Amino acid sequence: MSLRSPLGQVLGHGSARDGVHHWVSLRSTSAALALLGPWFVFALLTLPNLGHAAVAAWIGRPVNAVLLGLFVAVTVWHSALGVQVVIEDYIHGKGARVLALLLSRFVHVLVGALSLFAVLKIALGAAA
Repeated sequence: MSLRSPLGQVLGHGSARDGVHHWVSLRSTSAALALLGPWFVFALLTLPNLGHAAVAAWIGRPVNAVLLGLFVAVTVWHSALGVQVVIEDYIHGKGARVLALLLSRFVHVLVGALSLFAVLKIALGAAA
């Protein structure tokens, strides 16, 4: 039996004060994907074919290049947030968790950077 009050027992064992920000970020990227995802699918369905030339010409249009860049960036960020939650929930060893989080962040940054580079290369190459 403890002489401490229930509040005193839980003080110092609470939130890291990062959960709300993480939750809001995840919901914000979900909302952005709810708008960008249908645009992306509709845009691909309206292409005459999915050949390299047709897709490169589509990405070469400035509005499409900007929206595709946003779609890639938001998708990668949303994925990184989601994978972080899974790692934090299911990997219990501290060292393994830190390693998994670092590896996940590295892979997401790499995929995002390469994807944005590809979009920019096609968009700027098609314009030149």
